[in-house]
Amino acid sequence: MLGGLAVTIGAFGAHALKATLVAAGKLEVFELATRYQFYHALALLIAGILMNFYPGKKLNYAALCFTIGIFLFSGSLYALCFLSLGLLGLITPLGGLFFIAGWILLALGALKK
Repeated sequence: MLGGLAVTIGAFGAHALKATLVAAGKLEVFELATRYQFYHALALLIAGILMNFYPGKKLNYAALCFTIGIFLFSGSLYALCFLSLGLLGLITPLGGLFFIAGWILLALGALKK
């Protein structure tokens, strides 16, 4: 669902919102949010597939970290594109930390055997 949503949001941004985003100087921010959402939706898919072969908590936590990261990182960037709340920028790095933790846990979970 998060992957499909990334495609939908990206297409909406590229077509319906492009002029607004360009005028606000936020097109690159919006594209970054969409790209990272899509990458980590794929990471969630990989984690789910690996869970079938290597059941364990590390892969579950990896999936949770990717999900939280999408909401914090991409979600805060989407919000920054349309709201003028500078404090939202403080949430973005937190999402990045969840992404990093997710990748580390994915690797540890896959290297379990």
